[in-house]
Amino acid sequence: MNLDERQARAILEKALRLSQADECSARLGGSHRGNIRYARNTVTTAGEQTNIGLSVSSSFGNRTGNASINELDDAAIERCVRRSEELARLAPENPEHMPPLGPQTYTPTPAWFDSTASITPEFRADVAAAGILPSKAQDCTAAGFLSDGSGFSAMLNSKGLFAYHRSTDVDFSLTVRSNDGTGSGYVTRDANDVAKFDAKAASAVALQKAVASRNPRAIEPGKYTVILEPEASVELIQNMMRFDARSADEGRSWLAAPGGSTRLGEKLMDERVTIHSDPANPEVPGSPWAGDGQARKRTTWIENGVVKNLSYDRYWAQKQGKEPLPGPSNIIMAGGTESLEELIQGTRRGILVTRTWYIRTVDPQTLLYTGLTRDGTFYIEDGQIRHAVRNFRFNESPVIMLNNVDALGRPERIRGNLIPPMRIRDFTFTSLSDAI
Repeated sequence: MNLDERQARAILEKALRLSQADECSARLGGSHRGNIRYARNTVTTAGEQTNIGLSVSSSFGNRTGNASINELDDAAIERCVRRSEELARLAPENPEHMPPLGPQTYTPTPAWFDSTASITPEFRADVAAAGILPSKAQDCTAAGFLSDGSGFSAMLNSKGLFAYHRSTDVDFSLTVRSNDGTGSGYVTRDANDVAKFDAKAASAVALQKAVASRNPRAIEPGKYTVILEPEASVELIQNMMRFDARSADEGRSWLAAPGGSTRLGEKLMDERVTIHSDPANPEVPGSPWAGDGQARKRTTWIENGVVKNLSYDRYWAQKQGKEPLPGPSNIIMAGGTESLEELIQGTRRGILVTRTWYIRTVDPQTLLYTGLTRDGTFYIEDGQIRHAVRNFRFNESPVIMLNNVDALGRPERIRGNLIPPMRIRDFTFTSLSDAI
């Protein structure tokens, strides 16, 4: 269910008028979503759903209680408010309790598109057909999922803060397997504007990788120059982008330094690495406000390899005498001008990794991770892909990885972020994997 700003505010004001607490915050959110899933070259499920929910947070001093409902009649709203107050009186005191924020100024973000909100079941069926029919024709099997939605979120508190945001989204993923069981390809696409999503072109990527990765050859693990497609690096980089000042100050993160200080201001990566976040970026728009209502703004986290900012929640900022700063709303990494194909052409010998998965932490303080490649891994020689190779397990830190940058390509949207394909020196593969 999608309510406009006026409708959302009216419901939130109704909840606030009922409050008897010292402080009260109310949040309202709703969405309409559709989906289609297919496997073994046939549609398995499809549907649509509509949701709406109201949550109320009440505080008496440092005691806070929360309650939520998915009915919005007057009696239900009052029950929700009273329940949150009842729980607040029973709750233990929170020594880190912060009062609600006052009114904020938010930068509008271009996250809503009528075309996406109007997606039909027929459109979803065409997306499935774009993967299934070509796969059948090339003796392959497709399994994919398309999810689309439109929604809003709003909040109002007893200090007069009001926030409203609405957005649309399309998320698509497809795995294609060769029917001989030796090849696999994967693709994912996401967008706020469905006009930027080409189902046929995306599906063709997964199919091409499945066909090309059949009958892979085994090569010895070790340190290799690799080209990482954005899907292969995004999860590693996301894991790195927890720039929380408190965990650094307390010595619990990779941004902690000996003696109780932090790495703020230190050069930890290649000078070509610059990463910022910006909820108003038209390619990857996000919410203009964080969970507690703080306004989000463009923030540089790494500039020319140097750590430039740490995020502070309001409690830790007050304790440390700093300004609050919400964490990244998205990841926008600077890149170069080369395409993926041009990066491959410039590689004398290396490995193309199209996807990583099953990534797990080995050492949180050095950000050492282990994971596996899958769905198409290829050997490069003299600027050309020569053949598919068996998949690897790797042990690698994104900090070390970004310190070994050899070249960056043009950034691409991946999971709501902009990440370039990258060529990395000395990427560590530790063993072979039997996964396809």
